[in-house]
Amino acid sequence: MDAIGIIGAGHIGQAFARLARRAGREVVIANSRGPESLAPLVAALGEGASAGTVGEAAASTIVVLGVPWASVPAAVSGLSWNGQILIDATNAFVFPEMKPADLGGRTSSEIVAELVAGARVVKGGNTLGAQVVGGDPNDAGGHRVLVISGDDHDAKAEVAELFDAAGFYPVDLGGLATGGRLQQAGGPFSGLNLVRLG
Repeated sequence: MDAIGIIGAGHIGQAFARLARRAGREVVIANSRGPESLAPLVAALGEGASAGTVGEAAASTIVVLGVPWASVPAAVSGLSWNGQILIDATNAFVFPEMKPADLGGRTSSEIVAELVAGARVVKGGNTLGAQVVGGDPNDAGGHRVLVISGDDHDAKAEVAELFDAAGFYPVDLGGLATGGRLQQAGGPFSGLNLVRLG
């Protein structure tokens, strides 16, 4: 099974690395400073994790984008996208004010999709804090819910399978324009921590 590529080694990138390892997938994590800077993180993540260049991470079948909103254009600039699934785990917040960015009526994932033409974008893993995404999905006798949205049914199915294998309960909110609006910064699912019981 292909490794999961992760662009961004901050809190959400590390959380996705742990999620992927829980699902039995290897991970290649990358940042803007180069693989050598990630040696301590890779050691902490343990077996199945390795550092790579951003290009190497982006060549994976499933790629996670986990960088601050202002860094998104630079993080994906110059990369080649040929049908990879891109999990957009970003939140369009303006720092240091911590307020939702003005997106001109579009969703953040629609903007990301324009920047990664050729990739199949699925919004996911952005509505909860990194400590929750990277933590144990079993809670109160149930499974923590992770919502997703996207315009490619097969891509969503693969992301849902990854989340399910990690112990989460994936819920499909629809396309990027509708579901993405529900789960982006300021939307009703942003910060909503749900557990499916039973």
